[in-house]
Amino acid sequence: MPGNEDSGASGVDIILSPGGKQGAGALPGIRQEEDTGYKWTVLSITTMEMFMVSVNGSITLISLPAIFNGINIDPFTSFQYLLWVLMGYGLVTATLLLSFGRLSDMYGRVKLYNVGFAIFTIGSILLFLTPGTGDAGAIELIVFRLVQAVGASFTFSNSAAILTDAFPPNERGKALGLNMIAFLSGQFIGLILGGILAFFNWRYVFLVSVPVGILGTVWAFIKLKESPLPRRARKIDVWGNLTFVTGLTIFLVGITYALLPYGDNPMGWGSPWVIAAILLGFLLLVLFPVIESRVEDPMFKLGIFRSRVFSMANIAGFLSAVARGGVMFLLIMLLQGIWLPLHGYSYESTPFWAGVFMLPLTAGFVIMGPLSGWLSDKYGSRLFSTAGMLLIAISFLMLAALPYNFDYPVFAVATLIMGLGNGMFGAPNTAAIMNAVAPEDRGVASGMRSMLQNTGMVISMALFFTIVIVSLTTAFPPELAASLTHAGAPELIAPMSAIPPTGSLFAAFLGYNPVRIILAAVPPSVVAALSPATIDLLTGTTWFPTTLAQAFMPSLQVSFYIGAAISLGAAVLSAMRGPKYVYESGSQFPESQAGMDDPEKIPDEDAHPNEKSPERVKSDEKDV
Repeated sequence: MPGNEDSGASGVDIILSPGGKQGAGALPGIRQEEDTGYKWTVLSITTMEMFMVSVNGSITLISLPAIFNGINIDPFTSFQYLLWVLMGYGLVTATLLLSFGRLSDMYGRVKLYNVGFAIFTIGSILLFLTPGTGDAGAIELIVFRLVQAVGASFTFSNSAAILTDAFPPNERGKALGLNMIAFLSGQFIGLILGGILAFFNWRYVFLVSVPVGILGTVWAFIKLKESPLPRRARKIDVWGNLTFVTGLTIFLVGITYALLPYGDNPMGWGSPWVIAAILLGFLLLVLFPVIESRVEDPMFKLGIFRSRVFSMANIAGFLSAVARGGVMFLLIMLLQGIWLPLHGYSYESTPFWAGVFMLPLTAGFVIMGPLSGWLSDKYGSRLFSTAGMLLIAISFLMLAALPYNFDYPVFAVATLIMGLGNGMFGAPNTAAIMNAVAPEDRGVASGMRSMLQNTGMVISMALFFTIVIVSLTTAFPPELAASLTHAGAPELIAPMSAIPPTGSLFAAFLGYNPVRIILAAVPPSVVAALSPATIDLLTGTTWFPTTLAQAFMPSLQVSFYIGAAISLGAAVLSAMRGPKYVYESGSQFPESQAGMDDPEKIPDEDAHPNEKSPERVKSDEKDV
């Protein structure tokens, strides 16, 4: 198109609407570009939602000792409940995000976003009212958390799309970066609130989300404007939805149950049910793209993956989630189970202080998140996303070199670098994904991005928990026997060896002194034979952490090396995404090709025969 090309150095690929006029970023009919206040309203509402969900996640994690104690759960026999509290939420969101994203594109993003806000609030109320205790109470907590996950799936699959609709291309990275700050600030505030509220009553940790949820639901209902729906009515892809949701659910449930004991084995990877679930889930996921290529209205248009930016950024995001998801829990276990007790902190206080000592990680996120988003608006995402993953790989290598009784400043620098790297990667990568698709596909694109991230987190936890559990099962019993003999308590070898190593580790993670709990279950005559000095040594804050560290640290180092390798892979994919690419189209093209790298455009089945497909042109950065 003569007159629209510029040989500017920025190399920004943009698709213009048919008249040669650049789209403003929002779908036509809303005209958010004419209402500068609306985009900030959208940012405020989505930021409130991200803040609420983030606070809920961290406040639950830090309050687990009070919650489990409140419903009378034994930490040594509660690993299956702990596992579902930690992983069930991510499992549900991972399986629903893509379907909810497509439904939002069909029936309205704002409408389903509001539904999600309301469902999440209802789940918070149910958690506050949890009536049961013991096993029944634990199951109720898990079910109500899954209700929250359904609500979060609606909001996660739409928040990035709604922000992208509201902000022009040259401000999207900044908006997503500010949104990230709210999420990370919520994580820190949740740690503080959890430590305070759990002191009074464990139910308050769930009640705190209710007023925010009610306010957010009402505010979003009143203020958010719906995007125009497709002119041609679309059908629900029943077979595609069933295949994908069933396949991913079975696959992730199989992975989750693989972490539980099976027979005499400490893990369930050899269970016929687990093997069958993983294989069946995998086969259904392989069948999914075959079905999508043959139905009239697919749940996900596979052609979108022909966009190099979209495909590479999504795969890099998935690998990033695999690298960091489970490792974050391992860092918390390192602090709570080993380092903090060794430095004089009581087991009961370690959940709170672990959050405090992880602050450099949050600080790195907060510093780099909005800055990298703003810079990526100007210069594209490739440089920042690639550099971010390289920083994360460096931080993993630094952590792998630490001894169990490390100097905190070195740990703080390593986690700060990890936070900076994650902040440098997150907002630019998300902006690249959302910029690469047509406006009418932003819901399903946002769902795909979030689905891959949540699936990566679940797989990461399964991967690194497996490494740790296998190591503890083989290395911890001989270390325990040698340490008890050296402490002058060989009579405790048999009863303490009967406790699963994972039980001891997760007891420490929940803020319990595992040795005190074990001694309470040992026959009184055995304990009476021990000297007071020996009992003081065993129940203190140094003996058990030192013993555990000998078996735990090798598995932790292996996990960090794997995290570094996966991060390097994500960096390579980030570098392969190509120059900045922004897809903007007019309302005449609701089924356009969503940002192909190939300059030949796919014909639009809904466009008027006389209309021309959008052209891709090179634009100077000021035209973005």
